[in-house]
Amino acid sequence: MAANTSINGIMGSGSAGVDTDNMAVLPKIHEALEVVHSPYSSNDSRKDAQLFLEDIKNDEKASFYGFHLAFDKTQSPVVRHYALSLLEHAIKHKWGDYTQEQAVALRNCVLELSQDVSREDPAYLRNKIALLWVEVAKRSWAGEWMDMDAMLVRLWEVPDSSAHKELVLSILEMLSDDIFNGEDTVVTIREGVLSKASVEIFTPAAVLADTFPNRQAGPDVRCGNEGWLSRITDLLSQCLSGDVQNNAELRSCAVRALAVFYSLLPWVVPNAVTATQCVPVMCEGLRAPHIEVQKASLEAMHSLYYRSSFVDKEFLDLVVPLYGHKYINLFRQLFEWSVVDPEDIDDDKYQFSKKLSELISFLGAYMDRRFNVLPNDSDRVDFQGFLHLLLLITQSQSLVVSIPVLVTWTRLLNNKSLGPNIADIPAFIGPLLECCSSRLVRYENLPDDTQDATYQLLFEDTDTVPERHAFLGNYRRYSSQVIESIVHLKVTDAMQHILGRTENVLEHVTENGQAFDMANYSRTSWPILRVDAQVTVIEAALKGFGKWRRQQSQEQEIVTLEESLESWCNRLLVMKFEDPLIRKRILQLLVAFSVMALDRNPNFMLKVLEHILVTWPATHPEHRVYTEAIKELQAESMVELQRLASKMPDYLLDVYDQIEAKVNEMIASGTLDEKRQITYQTFLFTIVHRTTRLDQATKAQKLQNFINPVVAQWQNDRLKQALSSYAGFCELMKLDKAQNYLARKQMQNISDWGSVDLDDEGQALQIELEECQTVLPLRPTKSFLTCSVDKVDKDSDPYQVSCALWQDGFPAILPELLNFLNHAHASHTPNNWTGLPPDMKSIVELVLTDRFWQAGISEGSKDDFYARVLDKKHTLEGLASTIRGTIRFVRESCYAIIYCMTRLDVHFYGFSELPGPLAHALLANSFSLSAHQLINVLNLVRFLVDNCPVDLQDHFLPPILAACFQQMDARINSEWMKLDQQQAVKTGGDALTEEMKAESILRQLTYASVVMVADFLDPNRIPHSTAKDQGESEVRYPTLREFCLSHTSIVEPLLMFCTHAIRWRDSRCCGMMLRVFRSIIPDFAVTEAGPSRSVGAKQQQNIPPCIVSIPPSTAAAIREYISSDVVKACITSIHEPYFVELQKEFASLIATIVVTYHHLTTTARDVLVSLPNMKQADIDRGIEHMMRTETSSRSQRGIILQLLGDLKGVSVSEMGKLSKSIGMLSTRKPLSGKRPVRSKMAQDFMTAPTPNNGTNNNGQDGAADNLEGVASLFDS
Repeated sequence: MAANTSINGIMGSGSAGVDTDNMAVLPKIHEALEVVHSPYSSNDSRKDAQLFLEDIKNDEKASFYGFHLAFDKTQSPVVRHYALSLLEHAIKHKWGDYTQEQAVALRNCVLELSQDVSREDPAYLRNKIALLWVEVAKRSWAGEWMDMDAMLVRLWEVPDSSAHKELVLSILEMLSDDIFNGEDTVVTIREGVLSKASVEIFTPAAVLADTFPNRQAGPDVRCGNEGWLSRITDLLSQCLSGDVQNNAELRSCAVRALAVFYSLLPWVVPNAVTATQCVPVMCEGLRAPHIEVQKASLEAMHSLYYRSSFVDKEFLDLVVPLYGHKYINLFRQLFEWSVVDPEDIDDDKYQFSKKLSELISFLGAYMDRRFNVLPNDSDRVDFQGFLHLLLLITQSQSLVVSIPVLVTWTRLLNNKSLGPNIADIPAFIGPLLECCSSRLVRYENLPDDTQDATYQLLFEDTDTVPERHAFLGNYRRYSSQVIESIVHLKVTDAMQHILGRTENVLEHVTENGQAFDMANYSRTSWPILRVDAQVTVIEAALKGFGKWRRQQSQEQEIVTLEESLESWCNRLLVMKFEDPLIRKRILQLLVAFSVMALDRNPNFMLKVLEHILVTWPATHPEHRVYTEAIKELQAESMVELQRLASKMPDYLLDVYDQIEAKVNEMIASGTLDEKRQITYQTFLFTIVHRTTRLDQATKAQKLQNFINPVVAQWQNDRLKQALSSYAGFCELMKLDKAQNYLARKQMQNISDWGSVDLDDEGQALQIELEECQTVLPLRPTKSFLTCSVDKVDKDSDPYQVSCALWQDGFPAILPELLNFLNHAHASHTPNNWTGLPPDMKSIVELVLTDRFWQAGISEGSKDDFYARVLDKKHTLEGLASTIRGTIRFVRESCYAIIYCMTRLDVHFYGFSELPGPLAHALLANSFSLSAHQLINVLNLVRFLVDNCPVDLQDHFLPPILAACFQQMDARINSEWMKLDQQQAVKTGGDALTEEMKAESILRQLTYASVVMVADFLDPNRIPHSTAKDQGESEVRYPTLREFCLSHTSIVEPLLMFCTHAIRWRDSRCCGMMLRVFRSIIPDFAVTEAGPSRSVGAKQQQNIPPCIVSIPPSTAAAIREYISSDVVKACITSIHEPYFVELQKEFASLIATIVVTYHHLTTTARDVLVSLPNMKQADIDRGIEHMMRTETSSRSQRGIILQLLGDLKGVSVSEMGKLSKSIGMLSTRKPLSGKRPVRSKMAQDFMTAPTPNNGTNNNGQDGAADNLEGVASLFDS
């Protein structure tokens, strides 16, 4: 112990060795640890003991105590573990303060502890010693410490000691993880030297010389030529040749070696993998007779083949051997062995099965990418064997196991070389088509007690309803793509099979011959689900047929197949079905045939048209569920009618006069409601509008007859008078009567509105509220405008006709439209409800709050929710719903009309007086709208911006964007503050459910707003311009990003919003906003001398030069704001546990600000200096290092995190330290009942595809997809 004493004397007080004062503390440490771990200790004494133990870590002799206690094997494991934590604290927090002599001494402590490990030491102590080694290495290896590799080799070669080999393996695994996968601040600062040194010691010297003949010599750190990849492969091979099933020591070594591979193989030089022959060894691990070794081998192989960048030679060396019969047979046997019983799932086998499927999908993806170099040698490539394996996995009862390989099929079948080859092998195509067809059933609609293996495993694999829906949506999408590809490749056989199967399903649709029962109707009966699945199969097949026809040169073959399809459809037309939802799907299918496969057949189209017109079954109000299905069928009939008109206008023009006469006859009869009447009129409108057989003048003349009456409605003096005041609006919409009725019923004193039935007056009022919507010009205007712009290209003839049609009508429509919108928004402000006494104003928010069913939050199913809503229609709750439906109808009709107007360019944006009133109508009263309703406002703002011609941006956008960002910031920020206050108070029951709903919707609103800002500030966004502008090449307009940042009225509220957004507790939105901030920081590095980056530099980065420059004075003010307020917001968030996973993004933003603005302002530096316990010299030294040209952004981020590491006594790195896991290799067992961690691929399949930034025509956005509202439930 003499040597040990001298080493640690240095680590104590400079020269002191073991003395009485030093040793006196040790018994106190023992006593404190006993108190902490004793179940009989009081809370106060335990707390005092913990504080004492924490204080010891800051003692200057802590490292002495740590080594002395840790090295002494007579101490209990608890004491030794605490002792090691003292050394860990010294390394992590005091290393920078040590002299070189002290640092070497501390390193020697770790080396001696490592040399002294034995199998008798608990595993957690050996892991802790390995951690200490790694912490020292990260700070000094390849710098002051050059012989680390030699010391590792010395430990490795200790004879007959598996403990030392496992220690070395643990060290190597952690080193690889931290250097190549981690975010340790120490590593990021030294990443260059550490990564080079790692490549040096892991890779065989011969491989480095062959692969990189011109490579500059790295640091002289290696010991021996073989490298660690070779040594570990040899060790693994030795372990696997032994009895790993019964020998725990061998098994432990094998698993630990494979864990190193898992960390190593994603980055190691591929040629080194080939040279060391580690793939065959890992494959032997798959054969091992113990599940832990098998899982570890599979994880390691997964990490290697997850790489997608192998070049041709690497593909031939590493991937092609796995296509051989030997390994294909191994994979097939393993997969068959891993099949589980859904009634009694073996978790190990099930996780193995999922991971094996992903590995095989990687091999399939490589076959697709590198097929041109795949050897045409059956001895090397068992092509059919591989396809059999793919089919076997695709047919797995588990959809989660199946889906990776299902994606592989989509790639292989679409490969121009592979696809036809596969299609010519019936043994695969038939079963694959059958499998994909059977999987198109909507499993989410099956009853909860369904005893189906696929259904049971699906529930095992998914946690929430939205997740399940997203996964099934992805599975159906890929299945449909496979069906589409099969039909494209084998059109005749595939279509014959699909149509024959469908006909069989339709002929036997009724279960057990039972009569149709309206009273017990179910929307999710098995017949409906079967028919829906088969129709979905045909819809996919029709896409494949379209591809085949476009590439087919033999016209006769096309005609023959089309005749066959028409014959089948004619049989379908005469089939009779009583179920309205089945009739709906048949109707959709007939229209799909008409506009896709039989689009050259006008006679069939007319049959379908006739079918639609006569498909209008009567409702049966006494059977509520059945009646709702009938209404759904009726609504779909109108949609499909419009689809026919837009897709086949030229054929319909031939019978236009007859159709028009029939429509006029039905309108004159008075039997049509407003919606149906407008649908038939827009059907006629669309035929004329889209046909190619009429000139523009004739079109305009015919279409004017539809538009003129609508425009005339807007010019009605009574309408104008009513809209001139809010009181007039209330009288027009019967809201004044509604207020009077609510006041007389004293609704504020009724707790459950749904329990009070409406009297005759209330029901009459409800009917009156619904009927008043039908006399307004809103619905016909929206319908005709939608037909005028929907899916119309701006350089097309229909677009020019639309512009001519509406240009004279807009001036008459817009003033009253904005009044409608302004009054609808004003209705959400309680003080405007003057018909209610003051003590009733509180009910306004309840009356106008939309009801939603939210998956995972609301009680019961979605159908239960709708049933409850419908049952309450004739109660006070139903009346409230009708009132808010009336206001919603006005509000959302206005949104839709304005959106359609934006599609007509200068005919809308060219009004000089429009921007101010539009901004006022849309945003002035928007603060009182609910969070969900605000999402629609933001969507409309996006449309207004997206469709604005660049030459009119300066005129049109500033008032709208300034008001939008101000309102958005104020409202969303106040909602987050309110949420924080609510969460500070514990709630339960219904109150908790409502709170969860409110939080869910707030997160959706936040996401919609953040995505909008990110889109506006996207440097790669392409400006929208008029055709005239595109011809004037000398005129350069700013991008929307440049436009927003250069207008003071816009950029100020925008930056306020962005700053608040990085404090909101929503990781997704916060991360997105941090990236936006980083992208705009350089734009404000503008001085009187010009921008800090040259125009040439911007052009090199594909960023167009800014024409509307930011004034230097504005840039200076914004720089100060960013350097102060934004930096402070980042620092505050860094030290909140919620933002732990975003720490590196916050640090990156601070680093970007410091580096970009350092030569212009010291404000960011001064903020850092002002923090508690911060040393100015450390900050200046860190900034100086960050400013070096060779310092990477990762290193700059690391410096910031290191500077902030011990602020307020909280280590950022410790806050961010999550339990490390390498999938199935984690040494920690999952908590009981917890599902194992999913792979990235598996998690991706649980997520719905991200919607495009371009939203759809109805103003809805993907952000609200998981909300089910009652927006149109009671519409007349």
